[in-house]
Amino acid sequence: QPRSRGLGDVYKRQGNGTLMRGLALHNNLDGAEFLGEARTIPQYRIYSIDDIHPGMFELDHGEEGGVSVVGEIYKMSNEIWTRVEANEPPHLYKGPVKLVNGNTMDGILFPRDLAENSTYGYIDISSFGDWRKYMAHQNKL
Repeated sequence: QPRSRGLGDVYKRQGNGTLMRGLALHNNLDGAEFLGEARTIPQYRIYSIDDIHPGMFELDHGEEGGVSVVGEIYKMSNEIWTRVEANEPPHLYKGPVKLVNGNTMDGILFPRDLAENSTYGYIDISSFGDWRKYMAHQNKL
């Protein structure tokens, strides 16, 4: 599968939460070029992390219950990528995200063990498959 990673100092990145257009952290993408919307393969789960940001993780190969998650693709310089990473909320990390078009690119993921830990009370919002739809449902957009 093709993988879009660093090309010199230019990166393509998939975002599925507060970095998307019109949302709280979108300004961290100042200078990045919006390339379009994209969906993950239906092998992910997405949780609301205290209704502040989403936490997405990939299910194990062959595991059932995955959904396709809506996101946006951006092209950005290494400088912008560094700024984005530095301003991400706690526990989010860069990892490979598989898209329905067959590409894999860097995206922001959340540790599954934290998302599913009932101690934290994070809400499984996978049925929405889209952070923006979930937040609209909660009347928070």
